[in-house]
Amino acid sequence: MPSLFEPIKLGSIYAKNRILMAPLTRGRATREHVPTPIMAEYYAQRASAGLIISEATGISQEGLGWPYAPGLWSQEQVEAWKPVTAAVHAKGGKIVAQLWHMGRMVHSSVTGQQPVSSSATKAPEPLHTYEGKQAPEIARPLTKDDIARILNDYEKAARNALEAGFDGVQIHAANGYLIDEFLRDGTNHRSDEYGGSPENRIRFLREVTERVIATIGADRTSVRLSPNGDTQGCIDSHPEQVFVPAAKLLNDLGIAFLELREPGPNGTYGKTDQPKLHGPIRKVFTKPLVLNQDYTREEAIDAVATGVADAIAFGRPFLANPDLVHRLEDNLPLNKDDMRTWYTQGTEGYTDYPLAR
Repeated sequence: MPSLFEPIKLGSIYAKNRILMAPLTRGRATREHVPTPIMAEYYAQRASAGLIISEATGISQEGLGWPYAPGLWSQEQVEAWKPVTAAVHAKGGKIVAQLWHMGRMVHSSVTGQQPVSSSATKAPEPLHTYEGKQAPEIARPLTKDDIARILNDYEKAARNALEAGFDGVQIHAANGYLIDEFLRDGTNHRSDEYGGSPENRIRFLREVTERVIATIGADRTSVRLSPNGDTQGCIDSHPEQVFVPAAKLLNDLGIAFLELREPGPNGTYGKTDQPKLHGPIRKVFTKPLVLNQDYTREEAIDAVATGVADAIAFGRPFLANPDLVHRLEDNLPLNKDDMRTWYTQGTEGYTDYPLAR
């Protein structure tokens, strides 16, 4: 039986264990979305993970509305990422960049532009801005010219990721952001070839993935989906009808791995009674499957040993435990994270969590 603590090949990436660090927005870049030196220390501290998936990283100013989050569209950003990836590699780690377009989940005070989405909808809750939370705005539906432009943005960001030293990329197609807004019928009300049937709603995901693969190769490309439940007001009435075919498509495209964020009825960060779909997805996706959301040590070990998953991604446990792999392997207690410092600037609650003795 495979073990959580043994290596795995994820496309072109050799991961030394099956404990992945999930993407975690931390807000330590500059106001201009340029990575800062403390980010190199933070990621290097966590380089014992089999693979680090970076915090969500914007592909364009239009798509990045989170204050102090990093981007990958400018040369200045590329150069600032290089010390981060080098620090991870110096510690023997691997890291991929998660490519992010937030869709309707941005505010014009941050981006300077009206938000865009699959359809004219708006986020359900106030949005983070530099001036505090502000009411969401109605998104402008993307035209076909807009879609072509955004595909170019994904291509450029993927190319920039490799130039910055990342080992690959993960396309963020989950959590109620732009690609997810196309996938789900609760937010996609289009009547053209990008809306209506599940096949049409999957089209934008397919085109983004094909473009990234053509740019950096399938063996360096991965995808994140959140197939069940409501995420930031984004939900589908019959998720199995869109996400199982989407997983089959991604398998046929040969991506390196697929990560699923699946909350349950008692989730700590989102709850839902919609069934998890990793079982049906496992039948059509034969590449490495990574599961995420509230896994305990015992659940993670069992999921890998029984073949339910090939690896497990941990989020908040990595936030407060830079040596999480060691703690899980030796069954040591975990530090508790401080929610107050999740998105603040500076080192507090970022690089100052203690290691296990």
